[in-house]
Amino acid sequence: MLQNIHDIRNRVKELHPLIHCITNPISINQCANAVLAINARPIMAEHPKEVKEITDTSRALMLNLGNITDARMASMRISAQAAKNRQIPILLDAVGIACSRMRRDYACELLKTAMPTVIKGNYSEINALYHEAYRSSGVDADAALDVQMLDRVAVRLARAYHTVILASGKMDIVTDGTRLVHIKNGTPQLSGITGTGCMLGALAASYLSAKPDMDAAITACAMMGICGQLSETSRGSGSFMVNLMDTLSAVTDADMEQYLDMEEIEIERL
Repeated sequence: MLQNIHDIRNRVKELHPLIHCITNPISINQCANAVLAINARPIMAEHPKEVKEITDTSRALMLNLGNITDARMASMRISAQAAKNRQIPILLDAVGIACSRMRRDYACELLKTAMPTVIKGNYSEINALYHEAYRSSGVDADAALDVQMLDRVAVRLARAYHTVILASGKMDIVTDGTRLVHIKNGTPQLSGITGTGCMLGALAASYLSAKPDMDAAITACAMMGICGQLSETSRGSGSFMVNLMDTLSAVTDADMEQYLDMEEIEIERL
Protein backbone atom coordinates (compact mmCIF):
# COMPACT_ATOMS: atom_id res chain seq x y z
CA MET A 1 0.00 0.00 0.00
CA LEU A 2 2.88 2.37 0.71
CA GLN A 3 4.05 2.05 -2.88
CA ASN A 4 0.53 2.80 -4.09
CA ILE A 5 0.46 5.92 -1.92
CA HIS A 6 3.80 7.07 -3.29
CA ASP A 7 2.69 6.38 -6.88
CA ILE A 8 -0.61 8.25 -6.48
CA ARG A 9 1.04 11.27 -4.86
CA ASN A 10 3.71 11.43 -7.56
CA ARG A 11 1.19 10.94 -10.37
CA VAL A 12 -0.82 13.96 -9.20
CA LYS A 13 2.37 16.02 -9.10
CA GLU A 14 3.09 14.99 -12.70
CA LEU A 15 -0.47 15.45 -14.00
CA HIS A 16 -1.13 18.81 -12.33
CA PRO A 17 -4.84 17.95 -12.77
CA LEU A 18 -7.75 20.38 -12.72
CA ILE A 19 -10.08 19.53 -9.81
CA HIS A 20 -13.57 21.02 -9.91
CA CYS A 21 -14.84 21.61 -6.38
CA ILE A 22 -18.41 22.72 -5.71
CA THR A 23 -18.16 23.32 -2.01
CA ASN A 24 -19.26 25.62 0.78
CA PRO A 25 -17.91 29.14 1.40
CA ILE A 26 -16.95 28.20 4.96
CA SER A 27 -14.12 25.96 3.74
CA ILE A 28 -13.62 27.00 0.11
CA ASN A 29 -10.26 28.67 0.76
CA GLN A 30 -8.89 25.72 2.74
CA CYS A 31 -10.03 23.26 0.05
CA ALA A 32 -8.45 25.28 -2.76
CA ASN A 33 -5.17 25.58 -0.88
CA ALA A 34 -5.14 21.87 0.00
CA VAL A 35 -5.51 21.01 -3.70
CA LEU A 36 -2.72 23.44 -4.58
CA ALA A 37 -0.48 22.01 -1.85
CA ILE A 38 -0.34 18.62 -3.57
CA ASN A 39 0.30 20.20 -7.00
CA ALA A 40 -3.20 19.86 -8.41
CA ARG A 41 -5.22 22.83 -9.70
CA PRO A 42 -8.48 23.82 -8.00
CA ILE A 43 -11.41 25.57 -9.64
CA MET A 44 -14.36 26.43 -7.45
CA ALA A 45 -16.99 27.29 -10.08
CA GLU A 46 -20.59 26.98 -8.89
CA HIS A 47 -22.83 29.02 -11.21
CA PRO A 48 -25.35 26.70 -12.89
CA LYS A 49 -24.69 28.28 -16.30
CA GLU A 50 -20.97 27.45 -16.32
CA VAL A 51 -20.48 24.30 -14.28
CA LYS A 52 -21.00 21.82 -17.12
CA GLU A 53 -18.27 23.47 -19.17
CA ILE A 54 -15.92 23.52 -16.17
CA THR A 55 -16.64 19.91 -15.21
CA ASP A 56 -16.10 18.74 -18.79
CA THR A 57 -12.49 19.99 -18.65
CA SER A 58 -11.65 18.67 -15.17
CA ARG A 59 -9.98 15.44 -14.07
CA ALA A 60 -12.17 14.98 -10.97
CA LEU A 61 -15.24 16.50 -9.33
CA MET A 62 -15.91 17.13 -5.65
CA LEU A 63 -19.47 17.83 -4.50
CA ASN A 64 -19.73 19.07 -0.90
CA LEU A 65 -23.16 19.51 0.72
CA GLY A 66 -22.06 21.96 3.41
CA ASN A 67 -23.99 25.26 3.67
CA ILE A 68 -26.18 24.16 0.77
CA THR A 69 -28.10 26.67 -1.41
CA ASP A 70 -30.62 26.36 -4.26
CA ALA A 71 -28.02 27.51 -6.81
CA ARG A 72 -25.40 25.08 -5.54
CA MET A 73 -27.91 22.23 -5.57
CA ALA A 74 -28.75 22.98 -9.20
CA SER A 75 -25.07 23.18 -10.11
CA MET A 76 -24.28 19.86 -8.46
CA ARG A 77 -27.00 18.11 -10.45
CA ILE A 78 -25.58 19.51 -13.70
CA SER A 79 -21.98 18.71 -12.82
CA ALA A 80 -22.79 15.20 -11.62
CA GLN A 81 -24.46 14.42 -14.94
CA ALA A 82 -21.58 15.95 -16.90
CA ALA A 83 -19.03 13.92 -14.94
CA LYS A 84 -21.05 10.75 -15.47
CA ASN A 85 -21.22 11.38 -19.22
CA ARG A 86 -17.45 11.88 -19.46
CA GLN A 87 -16.54 9.18 -16.89
CA ILE A 88 -14.88 11.73 -14.62
CA PRO A 89 -14.49 10.46 -11.04
CA ILE A 90 -16.78 12.06 -8.47
CA LEU A 91 -16.43 12.46 -4.72
CA LEU A 92 -19.62 13.25 -2.80
CA ASP A 93 -19.01 14.72 0.66
CA ALA A 94 -22.31 14.17 2.46
CA VAL A 95 -21.88 17.04 4.92
CA GLY A 96 -24.76 17.47 7.34
CA ILE A 97 -27.03 14.66 6.16
CA ALA A 98 -27.27 13.38 9.74
CA CYS A 99 -28.84 16.64 10.95
CA SER A 100 -30.84 17.71 7.89
CA ARG A 101 -33.47 15.59 6.18
CA MET A 102 -33.36 17.95 3.19
CA ARG A 103 -29.66 17.28 2.70
CA ARG A 104 -30.13 13.53 3.09
CA ASP A 105 -32.92 13.48 0.52
CA TYR A 106 -30.81 15.57 -1.84
CA ALA A 107 -27.79 13.27 -1.40
CA CYS A 108 -29.97 10.29 -2.32
CA GLU A 109 -31.19 12.20 -5.38
CA LEU A 110 -27.58 12.80 -6.48
CA LEU A 111 -26.81 9.11 -6.06
CA LYS A 112 -29.53 8.38 -8.62
CA THR A 113 -28.13 10.96 -11.04
CA ALA A 114 -24.54 9.70 -10.98
CA MET A 115 -22.99 7.23 -8.57
CA PRO A 116 -19.87 8.81 -7.00
CA THR A 117 -16.55 7.00 -7.09
CA VAL A 118 -16.27 7.83 -3.38
CA ILE A 119 -18.97 8.74 -0.87
CA LYS A 120 -17.38 10.53 2.07
CA GLY A 121 -18.81 11.53 5.41
CA ASN A 122 -18.03 11.50 9.08
CA TYR A 123 -19.27 8.61 11.20
CA SER A 124 -22.68 10.20 11.77
CA GLU A 125 -23.17 11.07 8.10
CA ILE A 126 -22.29 7.58 6.88
CA ASN A 127 -24.57 6.08 9.52
CA ALA A 128 -27.38 8.42 8.43
CA LEU A 129 -26.97 7.36 4.80
CA TYR A 130 -27.54 3.74 5.86
CA HIS A 131 -30.14 4.31 8.60
CA GLU A 132 -32.74 6.75 7.28
CA ALA A 133 -34.21 7.43 10.73
CA TYR A 134 -30.85 8.21 12.38
CA ARG A 135 -30.31 11.83 13.46
CA SER A 136 -27.37 13.63 15.00
CA SER A 137 -26.77 17.14 16.33
CA GLY A 138 -24.96 19.51 13.96
CA VAL A 139 -22.27 18.49 11.48
CA ASP A 140 -19.94 16.88 14.03
CA ALA A 141 -19.58 13.12 14.31
CA ASP A 142 -21.29 11.36 17.19
CA ALA A 143 -18.46 10.12 19.43
CA ALA A 144 -20.72 7.39 20.83
CA LEU A 145 -20.93 5.51 17.51
CA ASP A 146 -19.15 2.16 17.62
CA VAL A 147 -16.33 1.55 15.14
CA GLN A 148 -17.24 -2.09 14.53
CA MET A 149 -20.82 -1.07 13.78
CA LEU A 150 -19.52 1.60 11.38
CA ASP A 151 -17.33 -1.03 9.70
CA ARG A 152 -20.43 -3.10 8.98
CA VAL A 153 -22.42 -0.07 7.81
CA ALA A 154 -19.63 1.11 5.50
CA VAL A 155 -19.17 -2.33 3.93
CA ARG A 156 -22.91 -2.75 3.37
CA LEU A 157 -23.18 0.71 1.79
CA ALA A 158 -20.19 0.04 -0.46
CA ARG A 159 -21.74 -3.21 -1.64
CA ALA A 160 -25.21 -1.72 -2.09
CA TYR A 161 -23.97 1.25 -4.13
CA HIS A 162 -20.93 -0.43 -5.73
CA THR A 163 -18.71 2.42 -4.64
CA VAL A 164 -16.04 3.37 -2.11
CA ILE A 165 -17.11 4.57 1.33
CA LEU A 166 -14.86 6.88 3.36
CA ALA A 167 -16.03 7.33 6.96
CA SER A 168 -13.85 9.94 8.61
CA GLY A 169 -13.29 10.17 12.34
CA LYS A 170 -10.71 9.58 15.04
CA MET A 171 -9.86 6.55 12.90
CA ASP A 172 -10.75 6.74 9.20
CA ILE A 173 -12.59 3.79 7.64
CA VAL A 174 -12.28 3.10 3.91
CA THR A 175 -13.91 0.21 2.08
CA ASP A 176 -15.03 -0.83 -1.39
CA GLY A 177 -17.05 -3.76 -0.06
CA THR A 178 -14.27 -6.28 -0.61
CA ARG A 179 -11.42 -4.58 1.27
CA LEU A 180 -11.67 -2.71 4.56
CA VAL A 181 -8.90 -0.45 5.86
CA HIS A 182 -8.47 1.57 9.04
CA ILE A 183 -6.16 4.61 8.89
CA LYS A 184 -5.24 5.56 12.44
CA ASN A 185 -3.17 8.69 11.82
CA GLY A 186 -4.33 12.09 12.99
CA THR A 187 -4.48 14.50 15.89
CA PRO A 188 -7.31 16.08 17.92
CA GLN A 189 -6.08 19.45 16.68
CA LEU A 190 -7.60 18.68 13.26
CA SER A 191 -11.07 19.03 14.78
CA GLY A 192 -10.13 22.35 16.36
CA ILE A 193 -10.25 24.26 13.06
CA THR A 194 -13.07 24.41 10.54
CA GLY A 195 -12.79 22.82 7.14
CA THR A 196 -10.38 19.94 7.71
CA GLY A 197 -13.04 17.39 6.79
CA CYS A 198 -13.75 19.30 3.58
CA MET A 199 -10.00 19.46 2.90
CA LEU A 200 -9.87 15.67 3.21
CA GLY A 201 -12.59 15.45 0.56
CA ALA A 202 -10.67 17.81 -1.73
CA LEU A 203 -7.51 15.74 -1.33
CA ALA A 204 -9.40 12.52 -2.08
CA ALA A 205 -10.96 14.04 -5.22
CA SER A 206 -7.51 15.16 -6.35
CA TYR A 207 -6.07 11.69 -5.87
CA LEU A 208 -9.01 10.15 -7.72
CA SER A 209 -7.70 11.95 -10.81
CA ALA A 210 -4.65 9.66 -10.63
CA LYS A 211 -6.31 6.43 -9.49
CA PRO A 212 -10.10 6.37 -9.35
CA ASP A 213 -10.53 3.73 -6.68
CA MET A 214 -10.18 2.95 -2.98
CA ASP A 215 -6.44 3.64 -2.92
CA ALA A 216 -7.06 7.33 -3.66
CA ALA A 217 -9.25 7.62 -0.55
CA ILE A 218 -6.66 5.79 1.54
CA THR A 219 -3.93 8.12 0.26
CA ALA A 220 -5.99 11.19 1.20
CA CYS A 221 -6.66 9.87 4.71
CA ALA A 222 -2.99 9.02 5.20
CA MET A 223 -1.92 12.45 3.97
CA MET A 224 -4.36 14.38 6.15
CA GLY A 225 -3.67 12.29 9.25
CA ILE A 226 0.11 12.27 8.97
CA CYS A 227 0.31 15.95 8.06
CA GLY A 228 -1.92 16.72 11.02
CA GLN A 229 0.40 14.85 13.35
CA LEU A 230 3.47 16.59 11.96
CA SER A 231 1.76 19.97 12.35
CA GLU A 232 0.88 19.71 16.04
CA THR A 233 1.68 22.82 18.04
CA SER A 234 1.08 24.28 21.50
CA ARG A 235 0.71 27.79 20.09
CA GLY A 236 -2.95 27.51 19.11
CA SER A 237 -5.31 26.72 16.23
CA GLY A 238 -4.07 29.52 13.95
CA SER A 239 -0.51 28.26 14.08
CA PHE A 240 -1.70 24.71 13.58
CA MET A 241 -3.54 25.72 10.40
CA VAL A 242 -0.43 27.39 8.99
CA ASN A 243 1.67 24.37 9.93
CA LEU A 244 -0.85 22.05 8.28
CA MET A 245 -0.74 23.90 4.96
CA ASP A 246 3.07 23.92 5.06
CA THR A 247 3.23 20.21 5.81
CA LEU A 248 0.74 19.24 3.09
CA SER A 249 3.01 20.87 0.52
CA ALA A 250 6.31 19.60 1.97
CA VAL A 251 5.64 16.09 3.34
CA THR A 252 7.98 13.48 1.84
CA ASP A 253 7.67 9.83 0.91
CA ALA A 254 10.02 9.10 3.82
CA ASP A 255 7.63 10.88 6.20
CA MET A 256 4.74 8.82 4.87
CA GLU A 257 6.68 5.59 5.38
CA GLN A 258 7.74 6.54 8.89
CA TYR A 259 4.35 7.61 10.21
CA LEU A 260 1.72 5.61 8.31
CA ASP A 261 -0.48 3.72 10.78
CA MET A 262 -2.86 1.55 8.78
CA GLU A 263 -4.54 -1.79 9.32
CA GLU A 264 -6.39 -3.99 6.84
CA ILE A 265 -9.40 -5.66 8.45
CA GLU A 266 -10.77 -9.05 7.47
CA ILE A 267 -14.30 -8.40 6.31
CA GLU A 268 -15.27 -11.97 7.14
CA ARG A 269 -14.93 -11.06 10.82
CA LEU A 270 -17.74 -8.49 10.63
